[in-house]
Amino acid sequence: MRAGAGAVGPLIRSGWEIGVSGEDAEIAAVAKPAARQRKQGGAVAAGYVLDEQVGFLMRRAQQRHIAIFQRIMGEDGPTPTQFAAMSKLAGGEEISQNLLGRMTAMDPATIKGVIARLEERGLVERLPDPDDQRRVRVRLSGKGFAQMPALVEKARAITAATLAPLSREEAERLLALLARLD
Repeated sequence: MRAGAGAVGPLIRSGWEIGVSGEDAEIAAVAKPAARQRKQGGAVAAGYVLDEQVGFLMRRAQQRHIAIFQRIMGEDGPTPTQFAAMSKLAGGEEISQNLLGRMTAMDPATIKGVIARLEERGLVERLPDPDDQRRVRVRLSGKGFAQMPALVEKARAITAATLAPLSREEAERLLALLARLD
């Protein structure tokens, strides 16, 4: 057994499949078995297989999730980062744009663009902070609040579709493990 191949190694080396059909067939093309790289001679160095690396596998899973997100939210729906911002604002409070960025794992430049696009669509409002003129506060607009129930329903469907290849126990374990990596 090569170094680092412990209990997780055999699972990763066996590859993974997603059982989908219909519209999800395009999404399934994103997730390929790990063995493909070995068959194509893709190892960069002895014992290193890209398709077995955590970052690569997480990026592939993210690509699959984004494809599902875009399909279910539709062309007129929010992007994943826009939905994340709206979700954090759905409690009704005003939040500084900077804090909102930290709450949604976005750097200041990214959250600024996300909020600008949401504001253009009339989904959020930006307000000056009464205590600090340098700070911008953000809240959902009436239109943004009105859209949240339908968006949350779609988000639940996105989560279900993303986790569909896993059993309930596997999905719960995956979510718990990912939370530990935070």
